[in-house]
Amino acid sequence: MKKFILALTTFLALSGAAHAAGGGLAWDKAPVNTSDTASLQHGAKLFVNYCLNCHSAAYMRYNRLQDIGFTSEQIKDNLLFTTEKVGEVMKSAIDPKQAKEWFGANPPDLTVIARSRAGHGGTGADYLYTFLRTFYPDDTKATGWNNLVFPSVGMPHVLWELQGQRRPLYETHKEHGHDVQVFKGWEQVTPGTMTPLQYDQAVGDLVNFLQWMGEPSQNTRVRIGVWVLLFLLGLTIITWRLNAAYWKDVK
Repeated sequence: MKKFILALTTFLALSGAAHAAGGGLAWDKAPVNTSDTASLQHGAKLFVNYCLNCHSAAYMRYNRLQDIGFTSEQIKDNLLFTTEKVGEVMKSAIDPKQAKEWFGANPPDLTVIARSRAGHGGTGADYLYTFLRTFYPDDTKATGWNNLVFPSVGMPHVLWELQGQRRPLYETHKEHGHDVQVFKGWEQVTPGTMTPLQYDQAVGDLVNFLQWMGEPSQNTRVRIGVWVLLFLLGLTIITWRLNAAYWKDVK
């Protein structure tokens, strides 16, 4: 049972992602667009199916998904796996007491994970996007998987059925008189249920949702801010013209 739960521990190693941000593979730019409703909805479905097995989003309620176009009925029928009420927060499928007993601590919450991993010349979304696309089989690891962005990662590749299995390819370069292995690309070992392009798009949607979840009101805040600035600009012009009209006959 413990091995089964360990296999479901999505993103458990993200708590140590600061190590990965210190060097290694460059991060790819995440295709984040939190105004893309279709992308956010697909990302939400991936999140509840693959991430909520072990991780919670304790600061996000299911009914907030109405902001990205879901109806209450759609949420109830397709997205509620850990509760029966759309007003509840997104709890993980693991019992907190059992999780603490098995792992020594509860798996980290993912509500603001995309906002907390910036660095290495990129954003937190860039890190997650690259991280979820650079797993490869490694029989020397307990989970059977490793990761280029986070070497010796302590979590499995929970999306492997979608992506299939790939292995990294390296070239040998001379640096300061020593042979250095430099990553040059991937070789597909076994196919997944998605093509490489489809998988990248799916991960992009998942990361897009994680980005949105970190600040659901961001789009509204930006939109209101733009209108406020336009209002102030218009008010400034009117005030300036009134001031000129008032003082034009004053000598």
